[in-house]
Amino acid sequence: RVVPLLGLGATFQPELAARENILMNAAMFGISAREAETRMEAIQEFAGVGHFLDVPLKRFSSGMYMRLAFSVAINMKPDLLLADEVLAVGDLEFQERCLERVQQEGRAGMAVIFVSHDMAAIQRLCDRVMWLNAGEIAMIGDPAEVISAYENAAWAVAGRRAKDKRTGSHRNERGEIIF
Repeated sequence: RVVPLLGLGATFQPELAARENILMNAAMFGISAREAETRMEAIQEFAGVGHFLDVPLKRFSSGMYMRLAFSVAINMKPDLLLADEVLAVGDLEFQERCLERVQQEGRAGMAVIFVSHDMAAIQRLCDRVMWLNAGEIAMIGDPAEVISAYENAAWAVAGRRAKDKRTGSHRNERGEIIF
């Protein structure tokens, strides 16, 4: 089972209640209504929308909508999770819960393809990284090594000296950032 987290909630129907959308999405992933019902509590608990399961999605805030969409996807127990920049949305507390959950599911055997420009999240979640540049593979390997090469290349393009590993600073003609 492959679950894409590419456009969170893209298949949701705003006129339908959250519960109906959960059941419909489960069916699209080949999960029976009975099995989806057993996951309903975990879905609503992770999303924090328990009192709103029978409310049409058009009444949800954008944050509630996004939390529900992520919770539905992750609770479908996919073998492969395709996540493209989806963890960059929502409040910090929810982002942290999402990262923890993806990390937990990855350790439990779920394969995760995580596409992001968030270097801290990549470092945290990934055990192997591929850097794509203009549609070509620039580098594959250890997260720390690939991230360092990517950041140095980005700084070079921006007209700055590559990161000084000794001081952690970046410099251009106007100033220096020291970490």
